[in-house]
Amino acid sequence: MRGSRLDALLSGHRSPGTGFPAGAGMLALALLLAGCHKPAPNETRTPLGFPEAARPVAKLVSGSWSNEPDRDRKGEAEAVMRAADVRPGMTVADIGAGEGYYTIRLASRVGPKGRVLAEDIVPLFHDRLADRVYRDGLDNVSVKLGKPVDPGLPAGSFDRIFMVHMYHEIQEPYAFLWNLRPALAPNGLVVVVDTDRPTQEHGTPPALLDCEFAQVGYKLVKRKQMPQAGGYLALYRAEGARPDPQAMHACKA
Repeated sequence: MRGSRLDALLSGHRSPGTGFPAGAGMLALALLLAGCHKPAPNETRTPLGFPEAARPVAKLVSGSWSNEPDRDRKGEAEAVMRAADVRPGMTVADIGAGEGYYTIRLASRVGPKGRVLAEDIVPLFHDRLADRVYRDGLDNVSVKLGKPVDPGLPAGSFDRIFMVHMYHEIQEPYAFLWNLRPALAPNGLVVVVDTDRPTQEHGTPPALLDCEFAQVGYKLVKRKQMPQAGGYLALYRAEGARPDPQAMHACKA
């Protein structure tokens, strides 16, 4: 049961680096994808067989996209959570949580019966957020140090998985999205907030985002302009079996 599994994991949320179970093994099934960009010529692959990104990967420069008072004055978190239909009692992940702007507000939104897992791959950001969660007494929040390619989330657990202004910084997007899929609960959604500009300029063009998600078997549910967050919001649902990494092709920007 999702609640009992996460309750056990949350019991150690004040300790850095709490572990989570790894994802399931590879499925040897391919998806025939339509409407995506053509495969990149002479594309290279990772040691595990995933295509490497055929576009620049942005450098990680900060644990915060903007300062929190300004974001709240614009109503950013409220608008995004409303568009993503985040409700009390849900279990939510905040990937690339940084200093915790969304983590703190998601914790309030899901309430005491809900759960939030905040994850970042930078130890400094992880530690600062863990301290903040402890100071604020957020017993429904767990903080985890993630890995660049595999978030290592418990299977079938999350109603929403947030990736806010960080997708363009993922070094291996196809492997990451593939490893992320099993963590979604039935009817769970991945929530991406980003800006429509080149990835090297800390954004992701919507067509490129759709293509990369589609290669891993996700379907776009909704896209909405989100000026409060400086860009757009996109919701994706995983459909069918995870494709064989060898069947995937890198989308060109």
